[in-house]
Amino acid sequence: MTLPLSPRIRATQTPPIPAVRGWAARYDGRAGPVLDLTQAVPGYPPHPDLLAKLAEAAGSRAAAGYGPIDGDPALREALAEDMAGFYGARISAADVAITSGGNLAFTMAMSVLAGQGEAVMLPTPWYFNHRMALSALGIPCVPLDCRAEDGFIPDPDRAAALMAGVRAIVLVTPNNPTGAVYPPAVIARFAELARAHGAWLVLDETYRDFLSPAQSPPHALFANPAWDDGFVHLYSFSKAYCVPGHRVGAIVCGPGFRAELMKALDTMQINAPKAAQAALAWGVEALRDWRGANRDLMAGRAGAFRRAVAQLPGWRLDSLGAYFAYLRLPADAPDAVALAEHLAVERGLLGLPGPFFGPGQERHLRLAFANAEESVIAQVPARL
Repeated sequence: MTLPLSPRIRATQTPPIPAVRGWAARYDGRAGPVLDLTQAVPGYPPHPDLLAKLAEAAGSRAAAGYGPIDGDPALREALAEDMAGFYGARISAADVAITSGGNLAFTMAMSVLAGQGEAVMLPTPWYFNHRMALSALGIPCVPLDCRAEDGFIPDPDRAAALMAGVRAIVLVTPNNPTGAVYPPAVIARFAELARAHGAWLVLDETYRDFLSPAQSPPHALFANPAWDDGFVHLYSFSKAYCVPGHRVGAIVCGPGFRAELMKALDTMQINAPKAAQAALAWGVEALRDWRGANRDLMAGRAGAFRRAVAQLPGWRLDSLGAYFAYLRLPADAPDAVALAEHLAVERGLLGLPGPFFGPGQERHLRLAFANAEESVIAQVPARL
């Protein structure tokens, strides 16, 4: 007899990336080495000085003990100063809480925001871990369909008709999976929509370090003197600093939200990894130029991917940005899941099919090019 388990967890989506890598176990190598474009991973190592700081901190007695629930003050102050400069706004360390990665930041934020039966709006295609977190928490999800013809930019007018019972609207920009960058005016309209309906706006800007200087600041929400009431910001250090394995993220919020967030922080993590916090507190300012160079490197890879796809008749690049290319399949191709499995098994090319990112995505494939040098990107057309 199989004993019952949580129905919420059983209803949660199977982790997509291991599933696709499982298909690749059947690949015989005939087309060349596996090209794994499934995961948003920086394709270069951390700065050597950051690695040295990590090693030094990891070997210290201080890193072995508990730390402040909301993060070490030095890192909170460094991130607040960095954000204040980036957004041209007043942001202080008191507004920042450090988390054990971006996914946990989202999960804890949703735990604080949504009560029994209250829903969260996610534009589709969505970041699958966001949807998985809502399923695991038992929070209803209201999908907001984003169309390729709109550049996958969510429409506030369409969202307005879906706000009944919605406690929070979640936006991810630059977007995962499409790479779309939401215009400041669209973000502002969503903030107004949330306010008008007594809902919160949650803005995930994990990839904001890869925006071009012409796209900064990406919005003016922090310029509103009342931003700290109704707005929650999520950030991750994983991408910009190449430390996804060290699990450090952040939530920026006002005092009312923060008072309740402390309960979630203490319950779910106690404190984020101490050694990584110490190293990153140094790195936020010291590695500013290095981060800018990596932003330019990623822009170069995006351009290389655009040129590569241009060689493919029948394929269409519907969206490109940050780490991601969102491709429309040729008209005569099978559905996205079947095609992605075929590419993994027969061609050694690993990408994530659109249905892993929500309903209505059967004709799309996401390829994450960030971890691929341009010589690797040049091999993609032959595999497709």
